[in-house]
Amino acid sequence: MHIILLSRRHGAARTISLDLRWLLAALLFLVGLSLAGGMAFGAWWAPHVQRLPDSVEMTQTLDRQRAEVGAVRLDAQRQLDAFAAHVAELQARLTRLDALGERLTELAELDSTEFDFSLNVGQGGAEDLLGDAAYAPPPFMDALDQLSLRLDSREQLLEALEQVIGERRLNEAEYLSGMPVRQGYMSSPFGRRVHPLTGRRTQHKGVDFAAKPGSDVVAVAAGVVTFSGRKSGYGNTVEVSHADGYVTLYAHNQSNVAQIGDLVQRGQTIAKVGRSGRATGYHVHFEVSKGGNPINPASFIARVSGIE
Repeated sequence: MHIILLSRRHGAARTISLDLRWLLAALLFLVGLSLAGGMAFGAWWAPHVQRLPDSVEMTQTLDRQRAEVGAVRLDAQRQLDAFAAHVAELQARLTRLDALGERLTELAELDSTEFDFSLNVGQGGAEDLLGDAAYAPPPFMDALDQLSLRLDSREQLLEALEQVIGERRLNEAEYLSGMPVRQGYMSSPFGRRVHPLTGRRTQHKGVDFAAKPGSDVVAVAAGVVTFSGRKSGYGNTVEVSHADGYVTLYAHNQSNVAQIGDLVQRGQTIAKVGRSGRATGYHVHFEVSKGGNPINPASFIARVSGIE
Protein backbone atom coordinates (compact mmCIF):
# COMPACT_ATOMS: atom_id res chain seq x y z
CA MET A 1 0.00 0.00 0.00
CA HIS A 2 1.51 3.42 -1.08
CA ILE A 3 0.61 6.75 0.54
CA ILE A 4 1.68 10.03 -1.27
CA LEU A 5 2.31 13.07 0.97
CA LEU A 6 2.42 16.60 -0.59
CA SER A 7 4.19 19.51 1.13
CA ARG A 8 2.69 23.05 0.78
CA ARG A 9 5.92 24.78 1.59
CA HIS A 10 8.27 23.07 -0.88
CA GLY A 11 5.73 21.62 -3.26
CA ALA A 12 7.53 18.32 -3.11
CA ALA A 13 5.81 14.93 -2.91
CA ARG A 14 6.73 11.95 -0.79
CA THR A 15 5.61 8.38 -1.07
CA ILE A 16 5.20 6.04 1.96
CA SER A 17 4.79 2.35 1.51
CA LEU A 18 2.75 0.53 4.21
CA ASP A 19 2.30 -3.14 4.67
CA LEU A 20 -1.43 -3.96 4.85
CA ARG A 21 -0.82 -6.69 7.42
CA TRP A 22 0.68 -4.21 9.87
CA LEU A 23 -2.21 -1.84 9.34
CA LEU A 24 -4.77 -4.53 10.16
CA ALA A 25 -2.81 -5.56 13.25
CA ALA A 26 -2.82 -1.97 14.51
CA LEU A 27 -6.55 -1.65 13.93
CA LEU A 28 -7.23 -4.88 15.79
CA PHE A 29 -5.06 -3.69 18.69
CA LEU A 30 -6.97 -0.43 18.97
CA VAL A 31 -10.32 -2.25 18.90
CA GLY A 32 -9.21 -4.69 21.59
CA LEU A 33 -7.90 -1.85 23.72
CA SER A 34 -11.23 -0.03 23.51
CA LEU A 35 -13.16 -3.17 24.37
CA ALA A 36 -10.96 -3.86 27.39
CA GLY A 37 -11.41 -0.31 28.64
CA GLY A 38 -15.16 -0.55 28.26
CA MET A 39 -15.30 -3.77 30.24
CA ALA A 40 -13.13 -2.35 33.02
CA PHE A 41 -15.32 0.72 33.26
CA GLY A 42 -18.43 -1.45 33.36
CA ALA A 43 -16.92 -3.57 36.12
CA TRP A 44 -16.17 -0.41 38.12
CA TRP A 45 -19.55 1.20 37.51
CA ALA A 46 -21.79 -1.81 38.16
CA PRO A 47 -21.21 -1.97 41.99
CA HIS A 48 -21.82 1.74 42.25
CA VAL A 49 -25.05 1.41 40.34
CA GLN A 50 -26.19 -1.50 42.55
CA ARG A 51 -24.96 0.05 45.79
CA LEU A 52 -27.13 3.12 45.41
CA PRO A 53 -30.54 1.39 45.58
CA ASP A 54 -29.29 -0.95 48.40
CA SER A 55 -28.34 2.07 50.52
CA VAL A 56 -31.75 3.69 50.06
CA GLU A 57 -33.56 0.47 50.95
CA MET A 58 -31.42 0.04 54.08
CA THR A 59 -32.19 3.57 55.17
CA GLN A 60 -35.91 2.99 54.69
CA THR A 61 -35.70 -0.27 56.67
CA LEU A 62 -33.90 1.46 59.54
CA ASP A 63 -36.52 4.21 59.56
CA ARG A 64 -39.30 1.61 59.78
CA GLN A 65 -37.56 -0.21 62.61
CA ARG A 66 -37.07 3.04 64.54
CA ALA A 67 -40.78 3.80 64.10
CA GLU A 68 -41.75 0.32 65.31
CA VAL A 69 -39.45 0.59 68.35
CA GLY A 70 -40.95 3.98 69.18
CA ALA A 71 -44.49 2.58 68.94
CA VAL A 72 -43.59 -0.40 71.15
CA ARG A 73 -41.98 1.90 73.71
CA LEU A 74 -45.02 4.18 73.72
CA ASP A 75 -47.37 1.20 74.16
CA ALA A 76 -45.21 -0.18 76.99
CA GLN A 77 -45.27 3.20 78.73
CA ARG A 78 -49.06 3.34 78.43
CA GLN A 79 -49.36 -0.13 79.93
CA LEU A 80 -47.07 0.81 82.80
CA ASP A 81 -49.13 3.95 83.44
CA ALA A 82 -52.33 1.87 83.44
CA PHE A 83 -50.71 -0.66 85.77
CA ALA A 84 -49.64 2.12 88.16
CA ALA A 85 -53.17 3.54 88.17
CA HIS A 86 -54.61 0.08 88.89
CA VAL A 87 -52.17 -0.44 91.76
CA ALA A 88 -53.10 2.95 93.18
CA GLU A 89 -56.80 2.03 93.00
CA LEU A 90 -56.15 -1.27 94.79
CA GLN A 91 -54.20 0.55 97.49
CA ALA A 92 -57.10 2.97 97.97
CA ARG A 93 -59.53 0.07 98.28
CA LEU A 94 -57.23 -1.59 100.81
CA THR A 95 -57.18 1.60 102.82
CA ARG A 96 -60.99 1.62 102.88
CA LEU A 97 -61.01 -2.06 103.90
CA ASP A 98 -58.62 -1.27 106.73
CA ALA A 99 -60.89 1.54 107.91
CA LEU A 100 -63.94 -0.73 107.67
CA GLY A 101 -62.18 -3.49 109.60
CA GLU A 102 -61.15 -1.09 112.36
CA ARG A 103 -64.69 0.30 112.54
CA LEU A 104 -66.24 -3.18 112.75
CA THR A 105 -63.74 -4.18 115.42
CA GLU A 106 -64.69 -1.09 117.41
CA LEU A 107 -68.44 -1.62 117.01
CA ALA A 108 -68.16 -5.29 117.95
CA GLU A 109 -66.06 -4.32 120.98
CA LEU A 110 -63.41 -6.86 120.06
CA ASP A 111 -59.77 -6.92 121.12
CA SER A 112 -58.06 -4.37 118.86
CA THR A 113 -54.71 -6.12 119.26
CA GLU A 114 -56.17 -9.33 117.83
CA PHE A 115 -57.82 -7.55 114.89
CA ASP A 116 -55.33 -4.76 114.21
CA PHE A 117 -55.76 -3.57 110.61
CA SER A 118 -53.06 -0.91 110.96
CA LEU A 119 -50.19 -3.39 111.24
CA ASN A 120 -48.01 -4.21 108.26
CA VAL A 121 -47.82 -7.73 106.93
CA GLY A 122 -45.25 -9.77 108.86
CA GLN A 123 -42.37 -11.01 106.71
CA GLY A 124 -38.89 -12.38 107.21
CA GLY A 125 -36.73 -15.47 107.05
CA ALA A 126 -33.20 -16.49 106.08
CA GLU A 127 -32.01 -15.46 102.63
CA ASP A 128 -31.54 -18.14 100.01
CA LEU A 129 -29.97 -16.56 96.94
CA LEU A 130 -31.09 -17.71 93.55
CA GLY A 131 -28.71 -19.02 90.91
CA ASP A 132 -28.37 -15.57 89.37
CA ALA A 133 -27.76 -13.38 92.40
CA ALA A 134 -27.38 -10.31 90.20
CA TYR A 135 -31.00 -10.47 89.07
CA ALA A 136 -33.46 -8.20 90.82
CA PRO A 137 -37.16 -7.92 89.93
CA PRO A 138 -38.37 -4.55 88.68
CA PRO A 139 -39.81 -2.17 91.32
CA PHE A 140 -43.41 -2.53 90.15
CA MET A 141 -43.24 -6.30 90.70
CA ASP A 142 -42.14 -5.71 94.29
CA ALA A 143 -45.04 -3.30 94.77
CA LEU A 144 -47.42 -5.90 93.36
CA ASP A 145 -46.06 -8.58 95.71
CA GLN A 146 -46.52 -6.27 98.71
CA LEU A 147 -50.05 -5.49 97.62
CA SER A 148 -50.85 -9.18 97.23
CA LEU A 149 -49.57 -9.90 100.74
CA ARG A 150 -51.69 -7.09 102.19
CA LEU A 151 -54.77 -8.40 100.40
CA ASP A 152 -54.21 -11.91 101.75
CA SER A 153 -53.72 -10.59 105.27
CA ARG A 154 -56.79 -8.34 105.19
CA GLU A 155 -58.88 -11.14 103.70
CA GLN A 156 -57.94 -13.46 106.56
CA LEU A 157 -58.64 -10.78 109.16
CA LEU A 158 -62.02 -9.90 107.66
CA GLU A 159 -63.02 -13.57 107.43
CA ALA A 160 -62.11 -14.10 111.08
CA LEU A 161 -63.96 -10.91 112.04
CA GLU A 162 -67.03 -12.00 110.05
CA GLN A 163 -67.02 -15.36 111.81
CA VAL A 164 -66.73 -13.79 115.26
CA ILE A 165 -69.49 -11.26 114.56
CA GLY A 166 -71.68 -13.95 112.99
CA GLU A 167 -71.31 -16.22 116.01
CA ARG A 168 -72.01 -13.32 118.34
CA ARG A 169 -75.13 -12.36 116.39
CA LEU A 170 -76.28 -15.98 116.43
CA ASN A 171 -75.77 -16.20 120.18
CA GLU A 172 -77.54 -12.91 120.72
CA ALA A 173 -80.42 -13.99 118.48
CA GLU A 174 -80.87 -17.13 120.56
CA TYR A 175 -80.63 -15.10 123.77
CA LEU A 176 -84.08 -14.42 125.20
CA SER A 177 -84.61 -10.73 125.82
CA GLY A 178 -87.18 -8.02 125.38
CA MET A 179 -90.96 -7.76 125.34
CA PRO A 180 -93.32 -9.74 123.10
CA VAL A 181 -94.89 -6.49 121.82
CA ARG A 182 -93.34 -3.43 120.20
CA GLN A 183 -95.53 -1.02 122.13
CA GLY A 184 -97.37 -1.81 125.35
CA TYR A 185 -96.97 -2.17 129.07
CA MET A 186 -96.99 -4.97 131.65
CA SER A 187 -100.53 -5.27 132.98
CA SER A 188 -100.10 -8.37 135.19
CA PRO A 189 -96.83 -9.79 136.63
CA PHE A 190 -95.64 -13.34 137.17
CA GLY A 191 -96.60 -15.20 140.38
CA ARG A 192 -99.52 -15.31 142.74
CA ARG A 193 -102.48 -13.09 141.92
CA VAL A 194 -106.25 -12.86 142.12
CA HIS A 195 -107.65 -14.19 138.87
CA PRO A 196 -109.51 -11.38 137.08
CA LEU A 197 -112.37 -13.67 136.01
CA THR A 198 -112.86 -16.03 138.97
CA GLY A 199 -111.61 -13.85 141.81
CA ARG A 200 -109.60 -16.75 143.19
CA ARG A 201 -105.97 -16.63 144.16
CA THR A 202 -104.02 -18.46 141.48
CA GLN A 203 -100.50 -18.83 140.20
CA HIS A 204 -99.90 -16.71 137.11
CA LYS A 205 -97.36 -18.65 135.04
CA GLY A 206 -96.45 -15.71 132.83
CA VAL A 207 -96.81 -11.97 132.44
CA ASP A 208 -99.48 -10.00 130.57
CA PHE A 209 -98.75 -7.07 128.21
CA ALA A 210 -101.62 -4.77 127.33
CA ALA A 211 -101.29 -3.55 123.74
CA LYS A 212 -103.26 -2.10 120.88
CA PRO A 213 -105.67 -4.56 119.22
CA GLY A 214 -104.22 -6.06 116.06
CA SER A 215 -100.69 -4.84 116.76
CA ASP A 216 -97.71 -7.16 116.31
CA VAL A 217 -96.77 -9.95 118.67
CA VAL A 218 -93.03 -10.61 118.18
CA ALA A 219 -90.65 -13.42 119.10
CA VAL A 220 -88.17 -12.55 121.86
CA ALA A 221 -85.46 -14.86 120.43
CA ALA A 222 -84.67 -16.99 117.40
CA GLY A 223 -86.23 -20.43 117.38
CA VAL A 224 -88.60 -22.92 115.76
CA VAL A 225 -92.39 -22.74 116.02
CA THR A 226 -93.50 -25.95 117.70
CA PHE A 227 -97.18 -25.06 118.18
CA SER A 228 -99.61 -22.74 116.45
CA GLY A 229 -103.33 -23.13 117.21
CA ARG A 230 -105.91 -22.86 119.96
CA LYS A 231 -105.40 -23.97 123.54
CA SER A 232 -108.02 -24.22 126.25
CA GLY A 233 -108.13 -20.98 128.20
CA TYR A 234 -105.32 -19.47 126.09
CA GLY A 235 -107.20 -18.97 122.84
CA ASN A 236 -104.96 -18.59 119.78
CA THR A 237 -101.49 -19.54 120.92
CA VAL A 238 -97.98 -19.74 119.44
CA GLU A 239 -95.12 -21.65 121.08
CA VAL A 240 -91.50 -21.26 120.02
CA SER A 241 -88.65 -23.59 121.04
CA HIS A 242 -85.23 -21.99 121.56
CA ALA A 243 -81.70 -23.10 122.36
CA ASP A 244 -80.85 -24.70 125.71
CA GLY A 245 -84.36 -26.09 126.11
CA TYR A 246 -86.22 -22.77 126.52
CA VAL A 247 -89.79 -22.44 125.24
CA THR A 248 -91.76 -19.20 124.94
CA LEU A 249 -95.56 -18.99 124.70
CA TYR A 250 -97.68 -16.15 123.26
CA ALA A 251 -101.43 -16.46 123.95
CA HIS A 252 -104.84 -14.73 123.56
CA ASN A 253 -103.88 -13.73 119.99
CA GLN A 254 -106.34 -12.28 117.54
CA SER A 255 -104.67 -14.46 114.89
CA ASN A 256 -101.51 -16.47 114.49
CA VAL A 257 -99.04 -15.53 111.75
CA ALA A 258 -96.34 -18.15 112.32
CA GLN A 259 -97.05 -21.79 111.61
CA ILE A 260 -95.59 -25.02 112.98
CA GLY A 261 -92.07 -25.62 111.67
CA ASP A 262 -91.37 -21.95 110.84
CA LEU A 263 -87.93 -20.61 111.70
CA VAL A 264 -88.34 -17.25 113.35
CA GLN A 265 -85.87 -14.55 114.34
CA ARG A 266 -85.91 -12.19 117.24
CA GLY A 267 -88.34 -9.34 116.58
CA GLN A 268 -90.21 -11.26 113.87
CA THR A 269 -94.01 -10.95 113.91
CA ILE A 270 -95.60 -14.27 114.86
CA ALA A 271 -99.16 -13.18 115.80
CA LYS A 272 -101.54 -10.25 116.29
CA VAL A 273 -102.68 -8.90 119.65
CA GLY A 274 -106.21 -10.04 120.55
CA ARG A 275 -108.44 -11.25 123.37
CA SER A 276 -109.19 -14.85 122.38
CA GLY A 277 -109.64 -17.45 125.15
CA ARG A 278 -110.29 -16.32 128.72
CA ALA A 279 -109.34 -12.65 128.68
CA THR A 280 -110.80 -9.39 129.94
CA GLY A 281 -109.18 -7.21 127.28
CA TYR A 282 -106.64 -7.00 124.49
CA HIS A 283 -103.29 -8.24 125.67
CA VAL A 284 -100.56 -10.88 125.19
CA HIS A 285 -100.01 -13.58 127.78
CA PHE A 286 -96.26 -14.33 127.66
CA GLU A 287 -94.67 -17.39 129.29
CA VAL A 288 -91.10 -18.73 129.48
CA SER A 289 -90.40 -22.32 130.50
CA LYS A 290 -87.46 -24.72 130.57
CA GLY A 291 -87.91 -28.47 130.79
CA GLY A 292 -91.64 -27.91 131.35
CA ASN A 293 -91.06 -25.68 134.41
CA PRO A 294 -92.30 -22.07 134.23
CA ILE A 295 -89.71 -19.30 134.72
CA ASN A 296 -90.36 -15.69 135.64
CA PRO A 297 -89.96 -13.82 132.31
CA ALA A 298 -89.05 -10.58 134.12
CA SER A 299 -85.32 -11.33 134.00
CA PHE A 300 -85.41 -11.90 130.25
CA ILE A 301 -87.54 -8.82 129.64
CA ALA A 302 -85.14 -6.67 131.67
CA ARG A 303 -82.13 -7.60 129.55
CA VAL A 304 -82.84 -5.05 126.86
CA SER A 305 -83.03 -2.22 129.39
CA GLY A 306 -79.73 -3.18 130.97
CA ILE A 307 -81.24 -4.10 134.34
CA GLU A 308 -79.48 -7.47 134.21
